[in-house]
This record gives sequence, structure tokens and C-alpha cells, in this order.
Amino acid sequence: MTVLIGPLGAGKTTLMRVVAGLHPPGAGRVIVDGKDVASISVRKRSVAFVYQQFINYPSLTVHENIASPLRLDRAFPKDQVDRRVGEVAELMGIGDLLPRRPSELSGGQQQRTAIARALARPVDVLLLDEPLANLDYKLREQLRGDLKSMFGQSKGVVLYSTSDPAEALGFAAPTVVLGEGRVRHVGDAADMYDRPPTLAVAATLSDPPLNLLPGVVRDGWIECMGASFEAPRAHARAERVVLGVRPHQVSIEGAGPGALAFPAEIRLAEVTGSATFLHLLLRGGTHLVAQLPGTRLFTPGQQATAYVDPAHVLVFDEAGGDLLASSTAEVDLHG
Repeated sequence: MTVLIGPLGAGKTTLMRVVAGLHPPGAGRVIVDGKDVASISVRKRSVAFVYQQFINYPSLTVHENIASPLRLDRAFPKDQVDRRVGEVAELMGIGDLLPRRPSELSGGQQQRTAIARALARPVDVLLLDEPLANLDYKLREQLRGDLKSMFGQSKGVVLYSTSDPAEALGFAAPTVVLGEGRVRHVGDAADMYDRPPTLAVAATLSDPPLNLLPGVVRDGWIECMGASFEAPRAHARAERVVLGVRPHQVSIEGAGPGALAFPAEIRLAEVTGSATFLHLLLRGGTHLVAQLPGTRLFTPGQQATAYVDPAHVLVFDEAGGDLLASSTAEVDLHG
């Protein structure tokens, strides 16, 4: 299994359509099991595609929807269709829904049916294009666990696209970060989260979004809006950097020695129940978001101080966006 992650317009769907043969590549090749499949028609490719907008045949029952690709596959034994439908339906938790039609199903059940149809026929490549994006949170969490278990039993290649960092991290599979039609990086999602190679990768894998603060390297120190800390392996030449701080690593109730302190004004408090997102305005008009545990009440206009432990700061080169230092590893600021 490989996960594709990137924002809207990154190229995830286009790449999947190229793999499926629905969109011709401008250059390069699509190789499946060592064979260039460019000359193979879409109908003859061993590919199944599940879209973000689930697609089921409204006039057919759930059983008939799942069975449809099997009946079209001349190589699949006809006397085994019902058995295979039952197996996949049970796997997706819709075994008791086989007599129903799509109009009688909930959104989650319809998406399970669409995925079951794609899984029914053994294929070399299974493409899933943000299949959980239109489902509510509880259903997404449940289905994500089911899919992870199911993909572990698949004999083919699974290509799964998402724009949700939690989903990419949850699958714990090799991950390709896409942006503006290009591959930003390939690697383990958790490793890229802890030590993002570039600012673009950090932004893609951060939810809530990363706080970005301006900084300057001068005489072995990084200076940021009146606060400063020693730069790992810094050099004497001044260099502009961007500091990345995740919201859950911002405190307003004090911190240990050496913490960066930023005087701030509270502009807004968003309460979600399990957390409170505090929107702060720093000097110079810079915005900072702090993610605080639990339900907290604040008054807009109230003065506060935001504290950040330098050990949790990601330091990026302003010019190229490359990582210079992180909490888990140090990178030579000389590049």
C-alpha cells in the first residue's frame, strides 16, 4: 500500500487517472509488474477505482452492484460469484444489506458498497481517491480501521489518496507527498511529520496548520520577534529563516527555562470540546494559534504571553524552504 497526500490541486486524482489509463501521461511510463501498460486499453487493465463520490448502480441491489465486475470478467468462474460477493460484503460489514438498493442505504453504507464492488474482483492495482472524504467523522474512523485491515490481505498494489494528515499517519504506509503536480517527498509519514525535509512537506502533514514565524540567524543565535535561542550548528553569517511551530506546542501558562516568550493579544477562542484553539496577535501583526487541552474561556482583547520551547521549533531556510533544524535532529545550517 502507498498513500498519496496533498492539498486540493496537488495532482492526486490526475495521477490515479493516469495509472488507470483514463488520462494519457504527458511523459514517462506506467509500469505494472515490469510491464508498460500504455498500450493496454482501460477495459483490459487489471485496475479497480473507488472515487470520492461513491458510484453505485441505482437500479441494482447491493448484491448485484458488487457482483457486476465479476459477471463482466470472463476469467472469473460464474459459479463462484455469489460466494465471492458474500465474502466481500461480510468483510465490509454489509452482509445483511445485500437485498437492498442504494436508495435504501446511508451514505456510509453506499460507500462500503462501492468499495466492496472494487474489491470483489482480484486486481493488480486498486485505486482509492479520497474514499472517506464525504463521510462523517465517526464513520471515517471506523472505515479507516476496516480498510487498513483489509488492505493487509490484498495481493495487489493499493494506491490511496487523501488530503487528511491524520489519515496518512494512521495508515502507517509508504507515503508520497504531492504538491502542484510534483512529488515533494517520499518516505514514512511519521518520520516526515517529525522531521519534514521542507516547509511544503511540513505544511501538508500538519493539521491544524503550522504556525510560521520570521527569524534571522545572527552570530550563532536565531532571533525571532524579540526572542532568541542558540542556533544548532549555526554560522556567523546572517541568514533569514522561517520558524515552524505546531499549535499544540504553544503554551500561555508558562514554560521551562529557555522558552521563547511572545507578548500577545487574544483575538478569538475556538472551543471544540476536547481542545480550545486560541488565536493570538503578536507584535508586528503576526498571528499565532495555540491548541490548549479542554474547554477554556477567554475574552477577546485580553493580554497574554505565548511560550514556545525552542526544542520543538522547526527551522526552515526562508529562500528554499529546506529544513535546517528540528526537535528530533539537527541539520547543518550551512546546508
